[in-house]
Amino acid sequence: MTQFYTEDQTSVRDTARRFAENEILPRAAAIDREDAFDRTLYRGMAELGLFGVSLPEPSGGSGLDTVSLCLVMEELARCSAAIGNAFAIPVEAALFLHHHGNASQKALIPGILDGSIVFATAMTEPDFGSDAASIQTTARATDDGWVLNGTKAWVTLGGVADRIMVFARTGKEAGHKSMSCFLVDTSSPGVARGKNEELLGMHGLEDCQIVLQDVHVPKDALIGAENMAFKTAMGNFNFSRLLMSSMALGMAQAAMEDAVAYATTRRQFGESIMNFQAIQFMVADMSTDIAAARLLIHHASRVFDAGLPYAKEAAHAKLFTTDMAMKHVSNALQVHGGNGYSRDYRIERIFRDVRLAQIYEGTNQIQRIIIAKQVEKELA
Repeated sequence: MTQFYTEDQTSVRDTARRFAENEILPRAAAIDREDAFDRTLYRGMAELGLFGVSLPEPSGGSGLDTVSLCLVMEELARCSAAIGNAFAIPVEAALFLHHHGNASQKALIPGILDGSIVFATAMTEPDFGSDAASIQTTARATDDGWVLNGTKAWVTLGGVADRIMVFARTGKEAGHKSMSCFLVDTSSPGVARGKNEELLGMHGLEDCQIVLQDVHVPKDALIGAENMAFKTAMGNFNFSRLLMSSMALGMAQAAMEDAVAYATTRRQFGESIMNFQAIQFMVADMSTDIAAARLLIHHASRVFDAGLPYAKEAAHAKLFTTDMAMKHVSNALQVHGGNGYSRDYRIERIFRDVRLAQIYEGTNQIQRIIIAKQVEKELA
């Protein structure tokens, strides 16, 4: 399908590919081993303008379409899923402030785009993941602002973030009707970071808990309308699912490339194992499913860009692509045999990284619920 990409799409994809292969790939194993945020690569992506690929030009972005953004994510994640994951955070933060921020908040967008301000988002809590409407963090109104209390979990880039968008409860009504979003400076009194989580994969993202104890923020720290943040959060989740799908796609593509390269050179029983039908069938299935996933992602992106409802399409893309990636990364490791279980081979890292894709931004069980409800509504 590359023959149908526009000139802009091809150009930004190639830019991301060169950076990923020349800069990210040589450092990917070290990032995984050391589990430390690579600020140099983060700034490198910023310098190329990648954080603003789909941000409108008036806000300092390139104004390209969402397919272009997904192509960038695929190329970055193909070389390091962790760097792809880090890429998604400023992209979403800049877009969120562009759509919902006030003047002082939008003034931070240039710093996000140039990498000088690291953002994070804090929604999940120790006891509330998929059930986002039940979060317990509170924001109490005062004469001159708000006071926040609560604990957030699994905050990606939380350990290095300068600003965090915190979702908190601002009313007494249960569920989604009393949720608001606040911009919190991490240098504020009362903000504490927990230790970095020791994760199976996706190393180098400074993932940690954020504890808020009587944290005072000014009135203009409120992002968007009071008590209306659940709707904006769900919209952001739908968009994020396009990026997470593309991240999983990049990992699946890398796994297939490694499997074919290994099978072509690995000899058993006097010949290349790529000649064995068992291997050929696995590679054929990888190629077919990867192509199908790419089409689903790009279709959902075009529906979004057209301004049409796309929750089902985003869920389709996320569900299919991440399940597919888990299956075929596992198969690619199987092609490597015992060597696939060794850290000397990239497939071992991809295998650990890809597992998060089925959990991140709404588990795949949640995606099935979303799809089923949409289908029921359409066929009613």
